[in-house]
Amino acid sequence: DKAPFVPSDKAALSSRAEAILRIQSYGLKKRLEHTRAKTAVIGVSGGLDSTLALLVAVRAMKLLNRPLSDICAVTMPGFGTTKRTHSNSEKLCSLLGVTFKEVNITAAVEQHFKDIGQDPACLDVTYENSQARERTQLLMDIANQHGGIVIGTGDLSELALGWATYNGDHMSMYAVNASIPKTLVRHLVRYEAMHGNDELRRVLLDILDTPVSPELLPPKDGEISQKTEDLVGPYELHDYYLYYMLRFGFTPRKIYAMALRSFAGQYDAETIKKWLKTFYRRFFQQQFKRSCLPD
Repeated sequence: DKAPFVPSDKAALSSRAEAILRIQSYGLKKRLEHTRAKTAVIGVSGGLDSTLALLVAVRAMKLLNRPLSDICAVTMPGFGTTKRTHSNSEKLCSLLGVTFKEVNITAAVEQHFKDIGQDPACLDVTYENSQARERTQLLMDIANQHGGIVIGTGDLSELALGWATYNGDHMSMYAVNASIPKTLVRHLVRYEAMHGNDELRRVLLDILDTPVSPELLPPKDGEISQKTEDLVGPYELHDYYLYYMLRFGFTPRKIYAMALRSFAGQYDAETIKKWLKTFYRRFFQQQFKRSCLPD
């Protein structure tokens, strides 16, 4: 099976999607109660992961019989933000009825570049990570202002690859998507889209159609220039490797042999081996990020 995390049967997939969303929302409900949090603060980017976290937070607040205004969704446009993702963030928050806040991080990050002597024309890892850390600082401080907690949005596939900025989007007070692989995140958002009204469905389907990106590099012609899967590889391959490595303890050699069969006609042997090597290299090199994760 090319997508072992995702049931091929539609009824089974719907059942699993509902079960997972309930687990996520009840977990968050309990954490909000336990910490007596007045607010759930979420950074909303117009991407899949933050969308799922926001949908889970809405379910949790409903379980608590609390107003959805107790969710503070913060969009933080920067150098790489496109009109499409910004617009989708705003529309989604409006349709869900949560508190919406916009903080443009451009000036703060430019000041930070001056403070540390970073050339803003140098689009290196410092350029990218400074934005992610600025966003996390904002979320933490807004949570302090309103007696809340920051809800993390990163998923299982990103944690496996270490595709997060250390002490940036890597950090939160409670991470609701940490057990959900990227291939399954898509289906959970689609499940919610199919159960929402027409306007909400349109926004969620457009988010599903948006390329996965951290949006940390400037857009090209108004479009996303930085596509995650071009950089670290296709998530369907990484989730396949992750499933058989962790759940069954299969060796790289065996997983490679299996992948050749599963993805025959879709990826050639060289491509499968290239991303398998990337997966194992990143999985072990990036362990330090998983050693200090939020709950």
